[in-house]
Amino acid sequence: MLKNIPKVDKVLEWPAVKVLLGDYPRPVLVKAVRAVLAAVRGELMAGEAGHEALTESGVAERVRRELAAAGAFSLKRVVNGTGVVIHTNLGRSPLPETVRQTLLDVAFGYSNLEFDLERGERGSRYSHVERLLCELTGAEAALVVNNNAAAVLLALSALAAGREAVVSRGELVEIGGSFRIPDVMRQSGAILREVGATNRTHPRDYRNAVTPETGLLLKVHTSNFALVGFTSEVTAHELVDIGREFSLPVMADVGSGNLVDLARILGGGEPTVQEFVRAGVDVVTFSGDKLLGGPQAGIIVGRKNWLELMKKHPLLRAVRIDKLTLAALEGTLRLYRDERQALAEIPTLRMLAATAPELAARGRKLLRRLRRAVPATVSLTLVDGTSQVGGGALPLLELPTSLISVEVAGVSAQKLEVMLRRRDVPVVGRIWKERFLLDLRTIMDDDLPLLLSALSSLGK
Repeated sequence: MLKNIPKVDKVLEWPAVKVLLGDYPRPVLVKAVRAVLAAVRGELMAGEAGHEALTESGVAERVRRELAAAGAFSLKRVVNGTGVVIHTNLGRSPLPETVRQTLLDVAFGYSNLEFDLERGERGSRYSHVERLLCELTGAEAALVVNNNAAAVLLALSALAAGREAVVSRGELVEIGGSFRIPDVMRQSGAILREVGATNRTHPRDYRNAVTPETGLLLKVHTSNFALVGFTSEVTAHELVDIGREFSLPVMADVGSGNLVDLARILGGGEPTVQEFVRAGVDVVTFSGDKLLGGPQAGIIVGRKNWLELMKKHPLLRAVRIDKLTLAALEGTLRLYRDERQALAEIPTLRMLAATAPELAARGRKLLRRLRRAVPATVSLTLVDGTSQVGGGALPLLELPTSLISVEVAGVSAQKLEVMLRRRDVPVVGRIWKERFLLDLRTIMDDDLPLLLSALSSLGK
């Protein structure tokens, strides 16, 4: 059978393949044919295919599929049925619908990115969001870069390069992608000065660490893990008092960028950015695409004199944000002017605030619709479970939720997961006790037609 594998040139002359030259350049078609023939060869050697794999119609169909796959975008929309609201692997926070038109306008036309329309001269790209950030947080000044790691890097580079940055051992966290706070600090040129113990740090630890070489006092919110038991930490207020005592700036990396009091909504929450600003922290950094619910960005707010140093630092140009990030961030921040509007229109907040009864009622309604559409071999049931916040926020919080359990006769949960994940619009869920589950908390309303199409195709 291996001897019967046709040559590439012969396959290109087959009418069913040759017709594809009308839609694809010859080099692209040749590459696809070679890929298919190599795959067929491997299948024959493994005993996974027979003579039917060498037919003209069979090879031509595989070439068409290869061309379609090669021409598809790698980055694509995904239906998130995992129940992890801020899912880093799935793009973190989806943007509010209200920013869609602004993004289109800015993306496909010119904009006043760095042009002051009032004065008719060059302006600052940061001005589009600085006033809003100051209004919402109570800070004197604000600056935005491409992510929170860059915000920390810029702040430390501008304020503590060549000097010591004092931080608690219990706050030397590792963030996504194995990036660690100590690594970021070393890259900035700041000298790490650890104080306290892993589980307990006291104000006296900071005071005893201050020397003429100290550049700033740093507090890092341990958003991606929780330390419980015999613990003690220095509060932002206490650290600010120490900073004032020694005339040192105090910086806080608060991670997830929470602007709303989530404790009254979820029963557990994280400190808000506003709390750190009111405590007198000089520089506060946080993410734009986590609890804030906006695009990837690193946001810096604080006292004007310290932020002016960052605005003049050469590193700023290397980590600056583009026009699309600014447009998405401005649109998201505008919603926070009315907290009720923010909770209703920012997808991340809306998903987090969804209650168990609401999700159960939505699940029953959706299940009735789905059961009418899926084949008889597909079984759908509603089960209880828990969702996670994700994105390193509130790691101990479990949100009660409703999930759709999908079972197909003769198909394992693992195989089912692969089938749905490999669709043109992938559906990603989770497996628990040999059952494939889709969490309704993270399935948005406009995902429903996609989910319906995916589940309807099963068992056929």
